[in-house]
Amino acid sequence: MDPDPRYRELAARIGLGQSVRIAGLFEMLADIGEADLMLALPADVPTAAEKLGRDPDEVQQMVDELFLKGLLFPSRKTDPPTWRMSRDLVQFHDATILWPQAPQEFLDLWREFMDQEWFGIAKTMGAEVTKPFTRVIPVGVSIEARTSILDFDSVAAMIEKARSLAVTKCTCRLSMHNCERPLEVCLQVDGAADYNLARGTGRALSREEAMDILKQAEEAGLVHVTLNRHEGNNFICNCCPCCCQTMPVLIEGGIRVVDPSRFVAVVDQQACTACGTCLDRCYFSAITLEDQEGAVAEVDPERCMGCGLCLVTCPGEALSLGEARRPSFIPGVG
Repeated sequence: MDPDPRYRELAARIGLGQSVRIAGLFEMLADIGEADLMLALPADVPTAAEKLGRDPDEVQQMVDELFLKGLLFPSRKTDPPTWRMSRDLVQFHDATILWPQAPQEFLDLWREFMDQEWFGIAKTMGAEVTKPFTRVIPVGVSIEARTSILDFDSVAAMIEKARSLAVTKCTCRLSMHNCERPLEVCLQVDGAADYNLARGTGRALSREEAMDILKQAEEAGLVHVTLNRHEGNNFICNCCPCCCQTMPVLIEGGIRVVDPSRFVAVVDQQACTACGTCLDRCYFSAITLEDQEGAVAEVDPERCMGCGLCLVTCPGEALSLGEARRPSFIPGVG
């Protein structure tokens, strides 16, 4: 049975009106009255109530419920706040999956969408955008002493500068569950931290706790990813190669929906013992090792994403990161 046209319209507002599954997800989250409310936004509560001919207190109660479900977002720049719905698929995905009362069938429908539709959508997005929405950031303390790292390249600097920090469960692994890698590792910074703490979907962190999570993520083989811009990074995801929105389509289909960092792995040929540990740590097939005497690991700079995971477990400390792209590679850098 096709969803009500209003759910189709909600899906269209995040660019996916053709997807029955996305419309179905909206239907699982909101009743018809709530759908009408979302279609009346952006607006503050009194304005929305007037548009719908409903009592403002009733509309406020609906807004509060939809906020907890991850469907509505407030702008505190106005008084009373102006409410809007998700602006795109990524925000809809990340916010709604963290809804604490999400039933299993809701998460299952998300997985079905990712398995059946996401690859094609990502391919279209990759062809249309000039720069991906996210980018890789290199591992933290492992490279600080080896190369020059600017603030927007450093997870440690992002944590140090943060006003507010929280951690949430990884929405990708929560719905896809293709691996057993750590789940509570998605770091939220400043406004994103405030939002998740207000919804009850995040846990407040100290800077020390945040750095410990990053170190654990590196050891577990998770890739740091953040917004692809110079200022205002509001999350540090820790991504696996099998559940993440961006990594599988990059690894399996070569679709660049995530940018590399500004760095590439560099091999010290004298220190390399050809142990092969780095081969298992590289998800992007950027490191090769010939099966012959005297061979050492080699890095393909075109395939290397500059994540630095190979550094973390190299027993001979034969790997480092070298700068491969100018700071202006990051959008917003002059």
